[in-house]
Amino acid sequence: MSATAHTPRTGLILTGGGARAAYQVGVLAAIAQLRRDAGVQGPNPFPVIAGTSAGAINAATLACQADQFDAAVDGLMHIWRNIHVEQVYAADSLGVIRTGARWMTMMSLGWALARWRRSKPRSLLDNDPLSHLLKRWIRFERLEAMLDSEHLEALAISGSSYTSGQHVTFYQTHKPYQPWLRSQRIAVRAKLGIEHLLASSAIPFIFPAQQLELDGQLEWFGDGSMRQSAPVSPAVHLGAERVLVIGAGRMHEPPGRRVTLVEGHPSMAQIAGHALSNIFLDALAVDVERLQRINKTLSLLPPAAREGTPLRPIDVLVIAPSRRLDDLAAEHQGSLPPPIRAMLRSVGVSGEGKGATGSALTSYLLFEPSFTVDLINLGMADTLARRGDVLRFFNWPAQAARPDPARQRRGMREEPIKAVVTTPA
Repeated sequence: MSATAHTPRTGLILTGGGARAAYQVGVLAAIAQLRRDAGVQGPNPFPVIAGTSAGAINAATLACQADQFDAAVDGLMHIWRNIHVEQVYAADSLGVIRTGARWMTMMSLGWALARWRRSKPRSLLDNDPLSHLLKRWIRFERLEAMLDSEHLEALAISGSSYTSGQHVTFYQTHKPYQPWLRSQRIAVRAKLGIEHLLASSAIPFIFPAQQLELDGQLEWFGDGSMRQSAPVSPAVHLGAERVLVIGAGRMHEPPGRRVTLVEGHPSMAQIAGHALSNIFLDALAVDVERLQRINKTLSLLPPAAREGTPLRPIDVLVIAPSRRLDDLAAEHQGSLPPPIRAMLRSVGVSGEGKGATGSALTSYLLFEPSFTVDLINLGMADTLARRGDVLRFFNWPAQAARPDPARQRRGMREEPIKAVVTTPA
């Protein structure tokens, strides 16, 4: 590849999915490995990064360490391989009573309790531990330096406003990208922080809404996957010419219709899992199909007509699980702390393995190494299985160029040998 050849600006899309976001880390680790194997050097292969929900947390980690891509991925691997439920939400008996038990009591006896109890639970679970974890984990103070040094061009984090009903993408960049406005979704330039991550990852009903400032007023925000009709859009608006999308389910799962026979009416857990899957997973597939149709249409236009349209082809590579993550979660439901298992049992989550029920819901809450390590390994395996697609997407060589021994010998005769002195770090 010529040294003067244009390298397309690459965008990275990290979608939502609670604990399922560990899969993204496995994909990123495999990409880092393939990059090293190809002998490609440089701090960051993704100048434009956009994240939603738990994907926003991974996105912010990469963005704030854009000058150390491999180190950032190693850090994500360490966190997700060792994470526990207690680091994300209160999982002890007292914490469950304070939130989940009270919430379900209000749902069933609220007509009576509302007369004498003023306090009302905000969510099923209390994610205050996640706030403390993120403050220790993500170094937002480095983001401006990454943008100044052009290791990064833009970071976008999406949320959904309960106050206005709009889907909002908050983005930080030093480039002259103007905010965009589309039906029911807007973009706002902002100085990003931990509060945006907590808002973007506030799974509806499960985690509490967060307040963010928008146009000088405070609005309540929830998970950015809600009403996100175009997940790929932020990266394209911020200048990406090709996009790597890392999904969290359904797009590459085994084909065919799967029917799980249940007796009687579906449980609350089954309905909740189905609703969350609709929020987190379905919009991405639709948006990618739309992008592929636009690419095909543009390829059929003559050059003159193509120049007359604001649309441009966007190369897209999607890496998504090859296995149903609901089934994987079912194998590890027993890893949840007993108070959480007891609470979820009341809405229909039970069992472990093949006979488990409610695993779609628990797949978003299973922040335990038994599950996240399997997700990481699956992400790595899926990516390495598509090694050719990844190398073509990035225009990386299949293997690093080997040095010419004759040239090396000539260089040794021409260059004096210099002593290299190292000092301990």
